[in-house]
Amino acid sequence: MQYLYWLLADKKVLLALFVINLIGTIYGYMWYGPQLARTEWLFLPFVPDSPTASLFFTIVLLGFLWRKSWGLFQALAIVTLFKYGIWAVVMNLLTLKVTGYLPWEGYMLMASHLGMAIQGMLYSPFYRIKRWHLAAAALWALHNEIIDYVYGQYPVYAQLDLYIKEIGYFTFWLSILSIFLAWYVTVREKSVKWPLWKEDRQG
Repeated sequence: MQYLYWLLADKKVLLALFVINLIGTIYGYMWYGPQLARTEWLFLPFVPDSPTASLFFTIVLLGFLWRKSWGLFQALAIVTLFKYGIWAVVMNLLTLKVTGYLPWEGYMLMASHLGMAIQGMLYSPFYRIKRWHLAAAALWALHNEIIDYVYGQYPVYAQLDLYIKEIGYFTFWLSILSIFLAWYVTVREKSVKWPLWKEDRQG
């Protein structure tokens, strides 16, 4: 495990992940383009869920590269990366179950979103998240449920229109799980926080 932490803290790894997440974020916003074009301006920040989650993590990585630790963005990143990473995997599996078919793009989305969820958790030992950071991230995540499933701004999955109530219910509890996991691995009292920068490490 210690070797993994050293690898994650390597500047080349951080830079590579920054570039990958930046490209993925740009692509994600482009993917949401048609839906954003017909969305009222006040809902725009809450529609492109996955790209915004990867944007949060891109900012976190930029902070690490600049030797900064931005707790609020770390909290937003870990909660939303896990939530929307797992959500996209489940929605694509549900699409496969309902239709009996999933195009290659669906499998690509499953792999990339699972990677989102994993990377957010892998970097948790480096986060410096305070309780108010997590409270703000929790408010963002739960408020997003209201925007999506009360105001109808959820991501468009045409094959799943008949299951919107069930999907909304599932997404709410996924938010709760994401918030709890973020608290458990970052805010909960722990004896050791892995330092990101070499001069701060011992041994």
